[in-house]
Amino acid sequence: MATTGSDAVIQFPVLVEGHYNRQTGNKSMNLRVAFNLFTDALMALAALVFAAGVRFGRFDLPENWEAEQGVAAGTIFVGVTLFSSYLMEVHSLPKESRKREIFAACLQSGCAAFFLLSVLYYLDPSLMLGRGVLFFALGFFIIFQFAWYAISGIEARTVPFAQRVLILGTGDLACQLGGLITSQGGSFTLAGYLECGEGMPAATVHQSETFNSQVMPVEGDLLQTARNHRVSIIVVALAERRGVLPLQEMMRCKLNGIEIVDAPTFYEIVQGKLMLEEMTPSWIIFSSGFRRNALINVYKRCVDILLSVVGLLLAAPLFPLIALAIKLDSPGPLFFKQVRVGTGEKPFLLYKFRSMCQDAERNGAVWAAKNDARVTRVGKFLRNSRIDEIPQLYNVLKGEMSFIGPRPERPEFVENLKKDIYYYSKRHTIKPGLTGWAQVRYPYGATVEDAKEKLRYDLYYIKNLSFLLDTQIIFETVKVVLFGRGR
Repeated sequence: MATTGSDAVIQFPVLVEGHYNRQTGNKSMNLRVAFNLFTDALMALAALVFAAGVRFGRFDLPENWEAEQGVAAGTIFVGVTLFSSYLMEVHSLPKESRKREIFAACLQSGCAAFFLLSVLYYLDPSLMLGRGVLFFALGFFIIFQFAWYAISGIEARTVPFAQRVLILGTGDLACQLGGLITSQGGSFTLAGYLECGEGMPAATVHQSETFNSQVMPVEGDLLQTARNHRVSIIVVALAERRGVLPLQEMMRCKLNGIEIVDAPTFYEIVQGKLMLEEMTPSWIIFSSGFRRNALINVYKRCVDILLSVVGLLLAAPLFPLIALAIKLDSPGPLFFKQVRVGTGEKPFLLYKFRSMCQDAERNGAVWAAKNDARVTRVGKFLRNSRIDEIPQLYNVLKGEMSFIGPRPERPEFVENLKKDIYYYSKRHTIKPGLTGWAQVRYPYGATVEDAKEKLRYDLYYIKNLSFLLDTQIIFETVKVVLFGRGR
């Protein structure tokens, strides 16, 4: 491939819509998560040992403990502290976090661990470490965790596992992806850009000096350039790809272990949502995902039936108290019934505990807003705690909804959103859910732009539907309910 000197850039001929091995693409993320879990587990074990030394004067089990009892107690302590760190998002702290913010997260994690361990010890006293040991162990764990996260820094715990990314293109799309990499850090680092005739992106003209410094000169051919910069992923980020891509050189890169990814796929991996603006019908058809697996459908239905029955039985004793509170607070019915759009855009009747005043929509359908004046005092509590959603377990039991899926919207809103947002109707290819990927990843919103942003997450869930993703959403939902985020 010809060059024009030391500062020459690659001038490239059409990348076929391809798919990306998510397992390979996420290997750095898996390594980083495993590393963080491993270090936290070591710190929890060290905290136990130090606590035993302070409490008993020796770094060993209490004299009246059997080895099996010590292993069980230690395993539970480590498991609970790891889960508490996940709940408090200690592992997800932004790289610009200050030390006091890190300490606050570690302290909250320790308090959550104390609460969970107290419940477990109440249920099974034989596992109890003893109040002295527990307090010392949690105290040491908070200190160790804070010291590690504050001194080592976020970069030290992420960059060693990050994959280096070369972006093919220098236009606005390339700039957008490069900005995502540099702002988020974590699993990927930006190696640079290779120009393909697009010129300087308009969005970064004021940063041209910084941007130009990241545009890489050609060093032999594409494979040699990638090797020289230790690149493991090449992202094709071109608005127009016809006649500008070196297919032979890209095949050489692919056959030598360098991943070739298009912009929408890379955006999906980094952001956990889909890039609607760059999605084409051919991308949907040929990309991995968007598969309907009979086994996962049977699994989801069995889980839906089991959990809805158990949930209704557990919630039944609360119904009289909820009914009394609603009736005393404001006049009107106990339940709120409303038509929503389900699978295949078929309407169904959704049930909730009433949280708004009677005749809240006498002037027509409107989106609920944050701090909505129509919400009653009891209704505000029911909404914040998600108790108002409990009657939807009946919808799940009937098969109109699932536990996990896109939230069902009203027909009036759906018709308008289908006109404003391309692909909006595709969210109705699966059952709507009590909770979903959009609800745990995006805050409350009631505008067309919010609906578009949530659609990115809904389509991501539909594309990557799996047991593991459902499990992650359940854990994230617990955090949302506990800390009042999302909707």
